[in-house]
This record gives sequence, C-alpha cells and structure tokens, in this order.
Amino acid sequence: CFSHQTWAQRKNFPLIIRGFYRLLWSVIHIPPSSAFQFQINTNGFVATTEPTSESTYLGKMPPKFGMIAALQGDLDTSDGVGRVFFRQDSSPEVLRRAAEHINRAFPEDDEVDPTHAVVITWVDVATKESQSRGDGVNKKRNTFQLVIASLETASYAILLYARGGIQFTSTPAGDSNVVIHAGFSKGYVQGFLFSSQGPYYPSFSTGTQFFNQSAPMFPVFSYNLGTCANNRNKCSQFADCKDYSSGYCCHCRPGFYGNGIQCVAEGKPQRMNGKVHGKVHVGNSPSPVEFSSNDLHSYVVVNDGRSYVAISDIPYTIGPSLQPLSALGGVIGWAFALEQPGFKNGFSIIGGEFTRQAEVTFMPGNEKLTIRQEFKGIDEHDHLVVSTTLEGRVPEVPRGATVQIDPYSEIYQYSNNLITSSSTRDYVVSLPDGSTETRTYQWRQTITFQSCQHDLSSRDMKPTQMLSVDQVFVMYDVMEIILVFLFWSGLTSFLEWGQPEENPCFTGRHGCDTNAVCRPGQGNQFTCQCAAGFNGDGRTCYDIDECREDPQICGFHAICNNQPGTFRCECEDGYHFDSDGQTCIAVDRPVDACEEGTHTCDIPERAQCSYTGGSSYICSCLPGFIGDGRICQDIDECQPGRCHQDAVCYNTQGSFTCQCRSGYYGDGFYCSPGKTQCEIHRDSLLAATEFGPRGPRPPVGQYIPTCDENGAYEPMQCHGSTGHCWCVDRNGQEIPGTRSGPGSRPMCFDHGGVQPPVGPTPRPDVHPLPPGTHLLFAQSGRIEHVPLEGYDMKKDDAKPVLHLPEKVIIGVAYDCVEKMVYWTEITSPSISKASIQGGEPVAVIRSDLDSPEGIAIDHLGRTMFWTDSVKDRIEVASLDGSQRRVIIDSDLVNPRAIITDPPNGNLYWSDWNRDAPKIETSYMDGSNRRVLVNDDLGLPNGLAYDSQSSLLCWADAGTHKMECMHPARGDRRKVMEGIQYPFGITSFGKNIYYTDWRRDAVVAVDRHAGRESDEFQPQKRTKLYGITTAYSQCPSGQNYCAVNNGGCTHLCLATPTGRSCKCPDNAVGVGCVERDSGY
Repeated sequence: CFSHQTWAQRKNFPLIIRGFYRLLWSVIHIPPSSAFQFQINTNGFVATTEPTSESTYLGKMPPKFGMIAALQGDLDTSDGVGRVFFRQDSSPEVLRRAAEHINRAFPEDDEVDPTHAVVITWVDVATKESQSRGDGVNKKRNTFQLVIASLETASYAILLYARGGIQFTSTPAGDSNVVIHAGFSKGYVQGFLFSSQGPYYPSFSTGTQFFNQSAPMFPVFSYNLGTCANNRNKCSQFADCKDYSSGYCCHCRPGFYGNGIQCVAEGKPQRMNGKVHGKVHVGNSPSPVEFSSNDLHSYVVVNDGRSYVAISDIPYTIGPSLQPLSALGGVIGWAFALEQPGFKNGFSIIGGEFTRQAEVTFMPGNEKLTIRQEFKGIDEHDHLVVSTTLEGRVPEVPRGATVQIDPYSEIYQYSNNLITSSSTRDYVVSLPDGSTETRTYQWRQTITFQSCQHDLSSRDMKPTQMLSVDQVFVMYDVMEIILVFLFWSGLTSFLEWGQPEENPCFTGRHGCDTNAVCRPGQGNQFTCQCAAGFNGDGRTCYDIDECREDPQICGFHAICNNQPGTFRCECEDGYHFDSDGQTCIAVDRPVDACEEGTHTCDIPERAQCSYTGGSSYICSCLPGFIGDGRICQDIDECQPGRCHQDAVCYNTQGSFTCQCRSGYYGDGFYCSPGKTQCEIHRDSLLAATEFGPRGPRPPVGQYIPTCDENGAYEPMQCHGSTGHCWCVDRNGQEIPGTRSGPGSRPMCFDHGGVQPPVGPTPRPDVHPLPPGTHLLFAQSGRIEHVPLEGYDMKKDDAKPVLHLPEKVIIGVAYDCVEKMVYWTEITSPSISKASIQGGEPVAVIRSDLDSPEGIAIDHLGRTMFWTDSVKDRIEVASLDGSQRRVIIDSDLVNPRAIITDPPNGNLYWSDWNRDAPKIETSYMDGSNRRVLVNDDLGLPNGLAYDSQSSLLCWADAGTHKMECMHPARGDRRKVMEGIQYPFGITSFGKNIYYTDWRRDAVVAVDRHAGRESDEFQPQKRTKLYGITTAYSQCPSGQNYCAVNNGGCTHLCLATPTGRSCKCPDNAVGVGCVERDSGY
C-alpha cells in the first residue's frame, strides 16, 4: 500500500493535476490542455466530469459519466472514522513501486517508468446507513487505494486492496442491497448511429467471487495515447499502422483480414485450439460432470464456410446430452463465415481477442447453461486460442439417441465494443426406440471486445447482420468419447435477406483449393486465387517455403521456420528481438552488482546491498546506522535512559552495550548491588559442601555453574562428573537441543553476541527478533513470530516479523547460522529470504516456479530444498538461489511438506495426492528413495522431524490425526485424534506446534501426554500456512558437507554414509565434477 496524507469528508472534491491530460484524453476525448480538473468521490471512485445524482449510478452500473471505480458503493465518511486521503507524488519510491505493479501486469510490453502519480486512499469507510443507536465503531469497514501513474504517452490505474481490509461487499440502495463495483466506464458517447453507453471494463462486480480469493488482487489498466512511431510492433506483421488525431490504429494489408492487431491471410484455412472447464448437471442429477482441461479443436475451411469443432474425452454420462449445443461451436462459424458483399464476418471486425458469454435456457424444464469463452488471439503457430467454461444444467438426452438441428438464421446487433444476438431454436431428438421428440431452447449471447476508437471510418459498420447457417451436423461418438459439430455458415443483410447473391463465392460451391480465395465476377463468374504464402492456379495451391527461397529473410542472428502460408523468425540463443520486433540484438544480460561486488553501497559492516532484478540494486543502512545506504554513519544510541542509572553505556558500531558499574551486578539494563544471579547460584551450592585441604569440594555428582569475570553465566556449562556440556541463556537456563555427550562440546554463542541492535530498523514492517527460540508462521501476506519461554508460547509478545501485503506466503524455513527466514509464495511464484534481525526481503529464486510450497534448509550443507505442486518435483539449490538441481521429478502428484535431517543426510516429504497419499524419504541427493507410509492417510499436509528423539511426525487434515514414527524402525504411533484442519507443523522438545485452517490458530500439543496444551490466535483471523522453529542456537550435529563444501565443486548433498557431489542442471561449461555417495 502506498502511504497517504490529506483527508476530506465532502462527497466530491476537485483535484487539478498538471501533466495528466493524456489519461482523460484517452478516456473521454477532451481537448488537450496543460491542466484539467476531476472529482474524487467518497463513494469510492474518481469522476472525469461532474457526477450525476447517486440515484442514477448506485446499483445501476455503468454510469452515464466517466468513472474510475476503485470500490464504488454508497459509502460514508461522516462518522469521524472513515477518511479519504489524496496527494500528487513524484517521489522515486512511489514511482518505483507503481512501475513494479505495471510491469508485472503487462509482462509482454516494454518496461515503463512513470514520471507522475496520484495516490488516493479510502480508509475505514463504512456503508451509508440510516441513523441507529451506537457510535458506529463496530461497523464493517473497507480500506482500498487507487494509484494513477503516468508517463509521456500512457497512463495506468492501479487498484489495491489490503489483506483483511475489505469487510463488506454490498451497500444499501433503496430497499435492497447491491454489490460494490470496481472498473472503468467511459460514460455516454456519440456512436455512429446514436448516443450510447461507452465501454465499461469491470474489474469485478460480485464481491463474493473476488474477496474469497486466497490472494490480494492488483488490477492494472492501461490507457495508451501513443503514435505509430513507438507502437508499430503492437500491430500484426501483416498490418500497417496509421496515426489519427487522438491515437493510432492498425489495419490489415490487402490479402489479409482482421482488426489490424490480428490478421490472417484471405482464403487460408484456420485452426483453433483450446481447453474446456466447468461443471454441468444432466437432467435431475445432483452430481455434476466435471470438465478439466478437455481438448477443443476446430478447423475452418474459410472459402466455403465450413467449420468443424470437436471436444474430446466427453464421458457417455453427458456426451449425448450436449449434442443440442451447437452454440458451443457456433461462434466459430460466425467468426469465419462466408461474407456477402458489403458485410464482414466476426474476425474481420474484432480479430481474435474477445469474450463471448452465452446463456441457454431449455424449455419447458427451464434448465439453464452458461457458456463463457475467452478468445486469446492467434498464437505463434497461427492457431486461434480459446478457453471455454461451462456451468449449469442440461436436459438429458438418452444414450444411443441422436440429435438433428435444422438450418437456422440468427440476427447479430453491433454497437460500440459490444455484439449481441438472441434466438429460439428447435431440435429433434431421435430416441433408441425409433420415436422422436421436438425440443426447444432459448439462446442469448453477448460478445465484448476492444476496438480502435480513433478511426472514425470504422463506425460505418452495419448495425445489423444476419448469420445464415445452411447445414448443421452433430454427433457423439461413444467409442471415441468425442463430440463433433459441423457448420456451413454465411453472413448476409437482415434487411436484404431473402435475396442472397448466387455467385459461387458466396455459396461456397466453387471448387477452389482450400488454401485459395474465391474472387466473384459478373453474375456467376469467379476466379480462384491462392492465398498469401501459396502458389498455384487457385484450384491447386502449394505452400511457399519462404525460408528456402530467401535464406536471409529473417536477418542476422535469426532462425527462419517455415509454416503453411507463412514463416516465423526466432532469434538465436543469446539474442532477442529489439523493440521493432524484427531485429535480433544481443541479450543485455543482467548484472548482480551485489554479488559481484561492483555496487556503490557502504561496506558490509554498515550497509546491505539488495539485488532488485535486471542490473538494479538498492543500498540500505544496517540497523544502528543512518544514511542513504551509500554512506552510513553510526547512530550514537547512548542517550539518557538507555541503560540503568547504575550502568555505563558504551556506544559501538551499529549498536551499544550497557555494563553495570563496579559493585553492581546485572545486565546493564537492570543493576543491583551485591552478587549476580550466577554467583548466588554457585555460592549457594558451594556453601553446602565440605572444605578440604584444597578448598571446597562439592558432593560427587553435583553440578556447579561457572560464572565469567562479570559474574554472568558462562554460555557453555559442563557437569564436572558426567562430562556432559550444554548451552545456557543469560538466566542460566539450559537451551533445549544443545546438550552433548562426554568428549564433545556444543558451539555456544556469547550472550552479548545475540543482543539485537537497539535503534531504528531499516523498514517499519520488519521487526528484529529478540533472543531466544521462537515460532515463525505464515499468515497470508505476513510472517509472524511467537516467542517461546521453555515450551510455552508468550502470546502477548507475538508480532509480525515481515509484512508483504501483496503476497501469499505458503512455506517458511529458518537458517540458524545466518539468522535468515526463507519463504515460498505463489502469487508471483518465488522463494525469498530476509534477516530476522532486520533488513529488506531479497528474492532468491523467481524463475521456473509454478507453485512452490514446502521449503527446508540444510544449515550444515548450506542448501535449501523445496516442493512444487504444479511442476510435481522436488528441487535443491544453494542458499543464494544458484546451482539449482531437480532431484525428484517422478511419481509425484501433490508434493507439499518437506523437511531435512542434515546430520544423517536424509530428506522427508509428503504427497497429499487424494487417490494415493504417501510420505516418502530419500537421501539428500535424491537416491535411495522409498515410501515410509501409504496407508490410513488422507491429506498429510505437515511434517516435522525431531533430531533429539529421531521421530518423524505428521498432521493429517483428512484423517484428523497427528502421528509419529521412527523412520528407521517404522514403529508408527498415534499422538492425537480429532484435530480439525492442520496445515503446517514443527516440533520443539516435548511439544509439537501446528497451524490450523479452521481455528485460525497455532496449536501446541504435548507429544508425551497426547493432548493440546495451548492455543494462540493472531489478532488477524485468516488462514495460517507454514510454521517453523527459529532456534536460538543451531542444533548439534555435523555432516560431510559442513566443512569445505565436502570437497565438491558445486552442490554437496549429504547422505548417511558421506556425501554426493552434484552439478546444477544448468552446469554447462562450468567445470563441475560429480561424485557418487561416499567420501
């Protein structure tokens, strides 16, 4: 969220913005000027003209005036709580963040750098309601933001919704409630026949559908003025660009047809590919038939109007009942129908990018089916791409029955960016017993598209056309489980229908090659002409191999690929297309100045360099220092009151220390006269001992603490009789997991070394962790922590460690060596890290990820492992994200949780495949893979491994059980039953902690007692995801990769008997040497 300032309570207040006329110019076509005025409205929108009364637009979208709706409804700011903030801002930070949103939303376009921004924030606005008792504090409230960012030739609007900031999705309007809206409306415009409603682009209009999403949404809309000089590559390669007074338009060249953005050769057959999704009920069945990426293919012989449509993998339970739905493929017939003189088919008018929604109502049962199709344009193979969704119910057609659909005509009405049609159709069902039934359905469809408004001549399009379908054939093949439609379609005038042209070119009875154009002559005369990219006499046409005829047709550093009727140019490896889309230039490979040490940040002891992608980086001062990151100066934290009154403050680089004065004891923040806690502890034990000739002797078996020169507990304490040693905190309490046996010593850190710096953190949403052991857990766009006192959660001290409102964080892991938290997130799939002692988040991996979920750290080998539930694989990489290698990529369906056992070189993961859930293990190099558990599992979401007890534990959201086992022995045992919906799980000592989706809580379970011992519910009640333990000291143990990378050149992956040296998957020419397991 962008910060805000300036507020107002009036319904409308004007804001004059200089340099922003291009936004309104492209929206409402006002004359350019150096400044203009628009209205910011407390009802959640910006108006480009004076808004009409509320009764004309509340619940009646789109409005008659120009509107940018961030979250429009009947909102209230008069209660003293709701506010509206706005400002103009050209600060580098705001412009950088706006650019990040824009470039993420338009990845195919050139990156932009806005020069100005307007930030408008609606904070805690409630619905406008009649007067009632109470002060309104408990009302539901919404918080959202609109940012308008501009550069010289384009303006962008960014809509931002805070996680948890949207609490209601409708507002009162009269005697009913209406849903809130977001989007763009141009208002009323002068059309080519009459004034009509201009384009309306809703971002969403049904609150429930949007706000139940698991991730915050960032709609970004672009309005480009521009000219052909800097937008020519937006046109098809078979189109010319033409400038107009208000912008530019693309026009297909002779021999091609389309809208200029999409152009195809006249006469050339057209293919279409896509997928079908959705759920459809048949008859009275309560259970729907689901479509999941069923293939849809179509082939159109353009010069005679024939179109074939086939949908595969249609089960027999629904296949016969879909036969009446010629509407599924009818839009293809309209898009490429034969054209009578003066009329155009759909593709000639709107190209291949449009949305079509059809509603079918079957009579007399009133079953309803909605068909939604997103046409996404022509791909690199010259195929039209479509995505189809079916939702609703159809009447049953018995198995073995056939369907006959008679020829029909359908009227299409054309207006500004909108095409509609409706009709009533009959079809005949021939039943297996020989009888027939005539049935009827009503049909309505809407086609929305984006046309070029700058070319006024395009408005000469006929407002009404009739599609004539002369023949329809439909068949369901039960053996091949495929549904097939065949159409013969042509376009003619509604007013002149009944007297169609009889020229063979208009009827399709001409005999030209399928790759030829039929050219009408006088009367019944015609000629056949091969389509562009083909040679021949028109009756027979042959493809031209442009790549062979002109080897240099694509230019230098390019590869030519011949295709039917055309060719494609691709740049060689190491090159990419320049902005003209034609010239191949060398790739300007990004340089990570932070890694190479070529940055201009201050020294690492004072500043941090954060790589931000490309060749960019950010310098920031470390906690305890101040400056711009390039020059950082120490902050003198020794201000009055920092330390106890009986202590001396010593300023250090980046921090400070407090030390009690002579004769006083304590940690410097509290000092008291007399002995320290350690000395009192030690002397109380020694006082009970006997004195011999060599001084006091404690009884055999008695532990005596050791104190340092300042009277504090030594970080490592040892038992003089047994030889065991362990680490203690500053209060002398043993740190769990640090005890070692005789002859070995744990690595214990000095208590002074774990003090967090006192002073400002580098950003307000990152809070350094205090000393001790903590639980870290993910909650949507944040990572929070709960300190542990022994095994108890200190719930009052819980707070966020990191706040990333635009992300959905799934897995978390902790590196105890560098004090780093790592996490996976799925909104823009990536793996990132941040220091828990304060610092900017750093993206570690951002490419070749689809849905990274579980993540685990090998703190000894300095590697990380993660699962990807879409790519169905497990990968490993070094902690900086380099040296990636896939170690498991077979027999995985939904891998989620993953954990490491670094001292023993083992890896464990769960797969919640609903058909065959399992828990597996392997060595860290992926070898010796085997299944540990595959029976009595449902949804094993979380895994935890306790190194002290060697127990592998899991929580199952399907069986609602928590269980543990020794992986080597297989002695599985139940810990607890009746848990609700666990997601993540971690262990610490005798306790297991898990996150629960139903309870929105972190739950503690005593593993020995088999019962819950505590629960923590964050203040923000949303789903909790991954959880991990952030140890105050690294667990004891070593593996072969802990020293000198195990002697490996690249990846060192531990195994129980040694290690394997492995090369990353992209290790080409880097001198990598692989060695099998062993040492």
